[in-house]
Amino acid sequence: MSQAETAATLRAIWIKRAHRGVMDPVASATLITGQGIDGNVDRSRRRQVTIIDEAAWSRALAELGDAAVNPSARRANFMIRGIDLEGSRGRVLVIGAVRCAIGGETRPCERMDEAHDGLQDALDPEWRGGVFVQVLSDGVVSVGDPVSWEA
Repeated sequence: MSQAETAATLRAIWIKRAHRGVMDPVASATLITGQGIDGNVDRSRRRQVTIIDEAAWSRALAELGDAAVNPSARRANFMIRGIDLEGSRGRVLVIGAVRCAIGGETRPCERMDEAHDGLQDALDPEWRGGVFVQVLSDGVVSVGDPVSWEA
């Protein structure tokens, strides 16, 4: 396997235009320091962007008998591959050239069971529901960008 295949990457980006609205997949997004994703409706000072780990999502679906649920059902903004998010509160994640501070775990809500019965419980352990972050630097991120922990 080549280094490109094993490197941590941004796998997907979704933007929500309306509360409880659909998650629109996009190829890139503009992040604004202290605010979140430009054009995304759900952002606060504390929870500006939500991120899920592709491997954690896959483990949750495996527990449901390899359920075929689109990861946008998690209602996160980013899906990453190659970075374990469990227990990462306080760390800084670098996506492309943008720095994001992990504020904490994003707990799965009852809307997960609307997507698939049992999904809320399957996402509960090991921070499988992802994390929320605060944006520390402006920039554009795109699907395929590298992802790493700040040293």
